Amino acid sequence: MQLQPKRLYTPGPLTTSTTVKAEQQRDLGSRDATFIETVADIRRRIVGLATSTAQAPYTAVLMQGSGTFGVESVISSVPAPQDHLLIVVNGAYGRRIVQMAQVYGISHQVLTYPEDTQPFVNDINATLGNNPAITAVVVVHCETTTGILNPLAQIAEVVNAHRRTLIVDAMSSFGGVPINVAELNITYLISSSNKCIQGVPGFSFVVANVDALRSTAGNARTLSLDLYAQWQTLEKTGQFRYTPPVQSMLAFSTALQELEAEGGVPGRAQRYQQNHATLNNALAAIGLRPYLPPSVQSHIITTYHYPDDPNFDFEGFYSRLSDRGFVIYPGKLTDADCFRIGNIGHLFPQDMTDLANAIREALGDMNVTLPGTVTTPEAN
Repeated sequence: MQLQPKRLYTPGPLTTSTTVKAEQQRDLGSRDATFIETVADIRRRIVGLATSTAQAPYTAVLMQGSGTFGVESVISSVPAPQDHLLIVVNGAYGRRIVQMAQVYGISHQVLTYPEDTQPFVNDINATLGNNPAITAVVVVHCETTTGILNPLAQIAEVVNAHRRTLIVDAMSSFGGVPINVAELNITYLISSSNKCIQGVPGFSFVVANVDALRSTAGNARTLSLDLYAQWQTLEKTGQFRYTPPVQSMLAFSTALQELEAEGGVPGRAQRYQQNHATLNNALAAIGLRPYLPPSVQSHIITTYHYPDDPNFDFEGFYSRLSDRGFVIYPGKLTDADCFRIGNIGHLFPQDMTDLANAIREALGDMNVTLPGTVTTPEAN
């Protein structure tokens, strides 16, 4: 049975271009010279995206597995036994980092905020000032739990003023929001292949300051997630220590070329912003309410409250949309019933209009009554 293609309005895996999909149909040996050249090119391009130059004192370390594997490789490999982390949390992915620190017995403390609230930079500043034992700050840039965009530049300024290491989970933002790790003096930035660069799942990557990474030799608490060892092997042989996701990397190489052709990160960010505005305006006209205020909302993923109608059932809603060829994301909030819609991937404003029309039809099928146009406060 041939499955009908669906458009993915999720934060990853996401809809990819036909050419990216096609690259996965090639077989290539992991020790083949062509593949080793592809790995080296991917690493150079990632550093270039992160720093605006491939010559900056940064390197890109590729790690098999999902984005969580990349985050865990940093959390389990970077801190020395005497180090102490400050983990800033306002969503599920920040809480996951706390779990990692707990599993590995890494000394840490947590600053926690509601899921609709950006971290208070003054709190971070005061915490660092009051606790000289803190050696690194860990923050999620775009919390995919809600789509909130945290104030990375301001956080970086404070962390740098206190001369601490800054670790950034940029899983959902890198490639779709301009970030210059050299200008912000970010020590480690983590993302993955199947987010804003629009590749397919298979590996994550860490953009790391070379001097800082070099100092972590011997700190790793795992074998396969040892960030330093992975970097050393890539540097010496151009190969992964263990079997690499070859087809995923071939697809990613093409995705990087397509990102460049779109105008780089600024060009892609502009399309994502258009996607978000088109969707938000269309769903406001239906009467669906976004969870976040515009002042903190990213253009990556948007969270919407369930309709206030007893006829609404998310599973039924999801199924109706899926049957029409549209795949959205369930909510992940602790304090509200919501669903999420991604604005990223190989999607365009017309795709967002198509989804809004399908949502209107699905809610009509469910006899869900909505209040009509919802107005939201203007962003500051």
